[in-house]
Amino acid sequence: MNVRYELPALGYDYGALEPAYTAEALELHYAGHHKAYVEGANKALDALTEIRGRGDFTRLNQLERDLAFNVSGHILHSIFWRNLEPNDGAPPAGRLESRIRAAFGGTDAFRRQFCAAGAGLQGSGWVALSWEVTRGSLMIHQIHDHQDNVATATMPLLVMDMWEHAYYLQYRNQRERWIVRFWDLINWGDVARRFDNAECSDLALDPEELRATSVVRLRQR
Repeated sequence: MNVRYELPALGYDYGALEPAYTAEALELHYAGHHKAYVEGANKALDALTEIRGRGDFTRLNQLERDLAFNVSGHILHSIFWRNLEPNDGAPPAGRLESRIRAAFGGTDAFRRQFCAAGAGLQGSGWVALSWEVTRGSLMIHQIHDHQDNVATATMPLLVMDMWEHAYYLQYRNQRERWIVRFWDLINWGDVARRFDNAECSDLALDPEELRATSVVRLRQR
């Protein structure tokens, strides 16, 4: 039996982000678009179960792509709502701010690159500040749709939705205005919490560490 994807609780009222993000826009985005990605992911899982049972994999490629599209849309939106939790407007601080300076040369340079990535994104997609596990460093990258152009070993910390459904109801075709207002909404405390978790991640690629771990496990038996 497949474990189902579920729409996470928003955690705050639809009007909590006004005036930068209206209650009408937030409700449509969350209860309409995000919910549709959850339903699409579950539909793809059901279809994969069905074709496995029949042993007929002629639709496999399309179903795999449907699953990746909808699951990625669901996960990115789930992070997005936490990034925009009502906050006191405090800027990034502590180890997160230090990592931003190390990766981008300063918080102003980071903001300019992040905003430029949003303004320059072709078509639909996202901009993400992510932790790149193998280098142990922050990076900014554009995500086309929800899943294309994504490096494998990256963990998103802060995401900006640049699909038109995210901003068009309120900002029409003025995406630059949406980018400016998005920046005012960021809850850096949430980004810092996600960074703390990501910084501890390890792909276990170092052969010396693998051997050391194996020795410890043998001794514990």
